[in-house]
Amino acid sequence: MGLVIATKYKQKNKIYNVVYKVISNFYVYIRLNLKATDMNPRSLAKAELLTIILLACVPLFVTFPYRVNIFLSWEGAYRISQGQIPFKDFGTPLGGVYWFVPAIFFKLFGPKLITLVKAQVFINVIAALSFRSILSSLEVKPGIRYTSILLFCVSYSFINFWPWYNHTVIVYELAAIAMLLKYICGSKARFGLLWLIASAFFVCLSLLTKQDGGAMAFLICACLLAYHSLMEKKWIPFLVFIASFIGLLLLYILPLLPYGFGYWFNHGQAPHSSRVSAFDIADEFFGSSPWIKFYLFIIFLLLAISYKKWKSLFANRRVMMLLLLTLAMLGEAAVFQVTSYTPPDNNIFFHSFAITFIFSMLSFLLPTEFDKPGIVFLSAAGVLLWWSASYWKYTQRIVAFMVPDKKEKKLAGEENIVNRKTYMLNDDTLDAPMNKWVECGLKSFDRIYMPQGTADGIHRILNMDIVKQKKPIKVLNMSELTPLAVEIPYALEKNPQLPLWYHLGVGMFNQQAAIFEKRILQHEYDLVLFEYVPRLNNFYPFRTRDSLRVYYRLVDAFTAPRRGETNGTIEVYIKP
Repeated sequence: MGLVIATKYKQKNKIYNVVYKVISNFYVYIRLNLKATDMNPRSLAKAELLTIILLACVPLFVTFPYRVNIFLSWEGAYRISQGQIPFKDFGTPLGGVYWFVPAIFFKLFGPKLITLVKAQVFINVIAALSFRSILSSLEVKPGIRYTSILLFCVSYSFINFWPWYNHTVIVYELAAIAMLLKYICGSKARFGLLWLIASAFFVCLSLLTKQDGGAMAFLICACLLAYHSLMEKKWIPFLVFIASFIGLLLLYILPLLPYGFGYWFNHGQAPHSSRVSAFDIADEFFGSSPWIKFYLFIIFLLLAISYKKWKSLFANRRVMMLLLLTLAMLGEAAVFQVTSYTPPDNNIFFHSFAITFIFSMLSFLLPTEFDKPGIVFLSAAGVLLWWSASYWKYTQRIVAFMVPDKKEKKLAGEENIVNRKTYMLNDDTLDAPMNKWVECGLKSFDRIYMPQGTADGIHRILNMDIVKQKKPIKVLNMSELTPLAVEIPYALEKNPQLPLWYHLGVGMFNQQAAIFEKRILQHEYDLVLFEYVPRLNNFYPFRTRDSLRVYYRLVDAFTAPRRGETNGTIEVYIKP
């Protein structure tokens, strides 16, 4: 026991030493640069890359609670890493490209939940580098560029520790825009139309990750290229981009048409329901969206001050290109928050674009240079203060340790004290405190902690006679514990008629539910895991559970790895 504690202490000391060295070197760097009259562009470029990499790598040094809905990311990546093909081997309303990067990381680091975090580190680096490339192509001043990149990393990338399709779709979009601007703003002689083809390729990846974000990525790129073609009076590049997009898209879709691609990837048509509603978008925009409306107000105010005639604005290509891109991102954010509503911070990429444009316009109007060291550091400090909520929850443990919370002194007679921390009563019977969560000790769940009840339930499953026998068993796993496919193990069925995702009305439909119910009636499964989440509308189909309760025998039930109002129970069924 003492050896374990000593080892952990040494490991923590190593991490603290590394952090101390980074902070101390950064402090010296700041002091040296504050003495300079202007920031060295090369120093700022190094600072940008260092910021991008350091903030992206933070998740590699921490442990995580079980992430709600991460089961979808794990199973899709695992299936593809095992050689399965989306639509051919399993049905999905997503395009399948979302799982490509996690699947590659599964091949490199093994099919663990923590491998998804490593994949997201890579995705976050690509996102930030793409954003940096966009600003460089538009010749944003170095000081403003660094501030915007820091804002992008802290507000958008840093909070995304796990891969999720509503984030990945935007990353591919940013890569597409970055390559498009390489063509528009760069030297045409070096790579020429190859940048256009590469941009069209990433637009395809975006669309085949998720329909709404991918469609808007195409519209944004087409809009930027149309403006460029209009100013250059050359429309061949625009046609090359459109033709490349269509051709690359068909290369992916045509081989999958015999396997029901049109049925699964069919946004807005039966049996899918459309989430695109003009009223819903307007309702969300005018009823909420304060930041988007605030940015629009400031942007148009600055434009009115800076340009007496709109023609002069239209002729200024750099400003116009940045304006078009910023307005497009604000418009996309307004739509995205309605069509992709979970989690609620999917669309906050717009802050970085809006601040970039506002600061760029202010740099033309104000006498102060934004590249001065004091202004750069003040802007960076302002960004960190503004978005402190994104990192405070990770640093508050250290602060709480250094500055312990004062205990309230009880008054005479054990007087009840009510304050901001005690005005609501905790009910531990409904929701286990996260500080009591544990790791289950299994390889695929390494560095992931969960409720004690979930960990105990997993081990009870692994100790069941039907699981411990040597012959393979057929399992239907309608729960968030998808890594059990590695731990039991059992084979994941290949069938284009069956869904990867069991959310009725989203990832599967009544046709698939009827197939499962028929199989349950015929006792085709040896073991069934079903997660019952009563507060979520058919997150796992209630009708399937009704069949299980009639035709199978419930032998165990334990806490699902969830918290709050969406807490649930994982039920274990076997043949009667």
